[in-house]
Amino acid sequence: MAGTGDEDVLAQRFEEHRGQLRAVAYRMLGSLSEAEDAVQETWLKLIRTDADAIENLGAWLTTVTGRVCLDLLRSRSARREEPLDGTDDTDDTFVPDPVIRPLPWTDPEQEALQADSVGLALLVVLETLQPDERLAFVLHDLFAVPFDDIAPVVERSAAATRQLASRARRRVQGATPPSEADLGRQRQVLDAFLAASRAGDFEALVAVLHPDVVLRVDSGALVRGAAASKVVHGARTVAAGALTFARYAETARLVLVNGAIGVANAPGGRPLSVMGVTITDDRITHMYILADPDRLERLDLAAPEP
Repeated sequence: MAGTGDEDVLAQRFEEHRGQLRAVAYRMLGSLSEAEDAVQETWLKLIRTDADAIENLGAWLTTVTGRVCLDLLRSRSARREEPLDGTDDTDDTFVPDPVIRPLPWTDPEQEALQADSVGLALLVVLETLQPDERLAFVLHDLFAVPFDDIAPVVERSAAATRQLASRARRRVQGATPPSEADLGRQRQVLDAFLAASRAGDFEALVAVLHPDVVLRVDSGALVRGAAASKVVHGARTVAAGALTFARYAETARLVLVNGAIGVANAPGGRPLSVMGVTITDDRITHMYILADPDRLERLDLAAPEP
């Protein structure tokens, strides 16, 4: 373990890499709080290591963060395979923690930074991968880590690790929906959606939704009734549900959700929901709503109005 002075220097070097480590952990776990925990665990491992013997600190930290996340994913998978109360598996309704920012209409630099954000749709697909597949795909395809460095983490050969990433890549490419990239067009569609909701206009809502739209609502394990976690298919069914909760549209505001236009609702500072969407050809094809009270409490929904 390093002395106090050496540890201060090491801490400074670690902070230079914190942003990338958090990005790796978030893409691995889909949870902001768990990502922070993983980064902290990586720091603890670093100070218990002879840092002078590490040739490439950034690469070492990235692979160690990946290993920490892999252990967390394996533990999470084991827990999901052992339901305690006989209820149905809720994996299909899971919505990852969204990253929320105010709309940066006057800040081109911030818009450029947001271009590197990972969308909720991709995170949802990553949740369907096996832990080893997810690690291989995230580290190699998203962060350019060589397979030779990933192989020891998953305890496979480099060739077998390459196959893991290839299998994950096919699943991701086949399941991730195409999305409109222009923020202005995204905003027009969501403005129309909110206007129709506030007006109680069922047909206008149907018009802005793709006929085969998929709505995923994650309200956590404790919420029951109409607000419970669910997956809903079809424009008319989704529109009917939107009208059921139309009163909340009055306090909804547009924000950036993982780099795309989305909706946050926190009347009086009390977080109710965050919605991310996928838009194709000016229609909403996928909707991802996080309404879990416990998880929302940990998010910052108090961003100023744009």
